[in-house]
This record gives sequence, C-alpha cells and structure tokens, in this order.
Amino acid sequence: MLTDEQRRDITRNIFLWLLIAILAPTLVLFLLRRWISPNPTELDIRQWLPRESIQLLMLLIGSAVIAKREGVTLGEYGLPARGAFGVQFWEGTIWGFGALSAVVGALVALKYFRIESVALTGSTALLYALGWGVTFTVLATWEEFFFRGYLLYRLTTRMGFWTAAALMSLGFGVAHLRNDGENALGIVQVIVFGLFCCFVLRRTGSLWFPVGYHAAWDWAQTYFYGTPDSGLLGVGHYLNSSASGPGWIAGGTGGPEGSVLSLVVLGISALYVHFRFPLVQFPLYEAPSVSADAHTPLPSESTL
Repeated sequence: MLTDEQRRDITRNIFLWLLIAILAPTLVLFLLRRWISPNPTELDIRQWLPRESIQLLMLLIGSAVIAKREGVTLGEYGLPARGAFGVQFWEGTIWGFGALSAVVGALVALKYFRIESVALTGSTALLYALGWGVTFTVLATWEEFFFRGYLLYRLTTRMGFWTAAALMSLGFGVAHLRNDGENALGIVQVIVFGLFCCFVLRRTGSLWFPVGYHAAWDWAQTYFYGTPDSGLLGVGHYLNSSASGPGWIAGGTGGPEGSVLSLVVLGISALYVHFRFPLVQFPLYEAPSVSADAHTPLPSESTL
C-alpha cells in the first residue's frame, strides 16, 4: 500500500516525465520547423532522422531522470542497457523482416502485388539501405519506449498489465490517425501490433525484440519493397512495386500492413514468442514504489 507521500512523488514524476519527454522535444521541433519539418505526405530521411533523434534523446533523458528519482534503472521500464542491440534485437529484426516479407509473398501469390523493377543500384542503394536502417531503428526505439516504457510501467502498477497495454496500444493507434493514406484496417493493425509488442515485453522483460521487429518491419516496407508505410511512401527505396485488388487484402493506401494478412503474421509471431519465452518477465516488481527498498518480486508464471 502506497503512502500519500509516495503517491505525490509518483504524480510529480509523471508530470516531470511529460515535461521532458513530450513538451521539451515539441518545443525544440517547433523552433527547428523551418529545417526539419517533415512532409506529411512522404517519408524522407533528411527530415525524419533528426526529428526522431531529438524525440528519442529527450525521451531517454526524461526516463533516466525519473529512473534516478525512483531508484531504479531504465531496465525496469523495459529498456535494459545490457541488452542494447544484442541477440533479442537481431532476433526481432529477422522476424520483423520475415513477417512483412511473408505478407508480400502471399500477396504476390494471390496476384494482388507485383514487384516491377529495381529502383536503386550500387552505392546509392547501399547508402539508402543504411540511412533507412538507422532512421527506423531510432524511430522504433522512440515509439516502443514511449508507448511501452515508463507510462506502461506506471499504469501497470495501478491497473494491471493488460489493461495498461490495451490503453497504450489504443493511444499508439490514435497517434497514427494523422498519417495521410492510413486506412481503418491499417489502424487496427497498428493497435494489434502494439498489443503484440506489449506481449513480447511481458515475456522477455525487454523492448529490444520489439524494437528490432518494428525497425525491420518498417525498413522492409519503406526501403526494400518500396510500399507505403502507414500510408506514407519513402524517398529512396530499393524496389518499385505496386498493389491492386480489395483494400482489406491488398492493403490499399496503407501498404502491406493495411492487409488482413498482416494480422495473421502477427498472430504467428506471437505464437513463436509464446513458446520461445514461456515465462512472464515484466514488470519486474508487483507494486509501484519510489525507492528500491520497497520492491516485491513477481512470482514466475507460464501463462499470459
């Protein structure tokens, strides 16, 4: 049971986190809008990489400040330094690229998707591949840690993990409504994708697998296959491709992730995680606290 003082400390911490992680980067991006304001109809590395880097930096600073105030590390919020870009991250990238490729492959087999030509070759193709790789790694780290980091952890301690996961995943979907070309099934996929990433965090205790999965999924869509990503086309992509047919299958303006097939591959991915990581690992402790002394470990579980 929390004391009144602990509740006040938690409230102050949440307010401080919002100030550093949301208000501060919003102000910085507003001041820099002349140089890095992104085109709302396309994805361009020159605008998106600096924008996402600023947001990620302020998010990490804000979360680190709160972690220090609460006497914990970022690992308790789902982003342990020890696992940074380690085995789980690369395992996630393999699954993310494979899952999106499975959707594309199925659409090709159904004759709803066609790869028409190679758009980039040589050093240009390599530079864009690396540029988009860095951009989507930064973007994925920011989105995963923002929607499934400190706020998810804090809400979990108050209302339970899955209620908090559902709430944050809905917020994740709402954040994508502003993307030009996004469609209804694409938003559903974003929400389900958020729940999938919450599930992976639940089982691994870390966001590094979701970060890798998320980054590779976006990289495959935007750069490799040259399709819309949440309704937006990327500047500089490896393949020229086109889709046709019913939007709920072909994806429509939302790209492959707007296809019902994307929900199928997310289900297969979740099944893999279920058997690969059978025990609950997040949150690390049952009750919220503002000091390490009050932590009570969770019992091990083998269910959702």
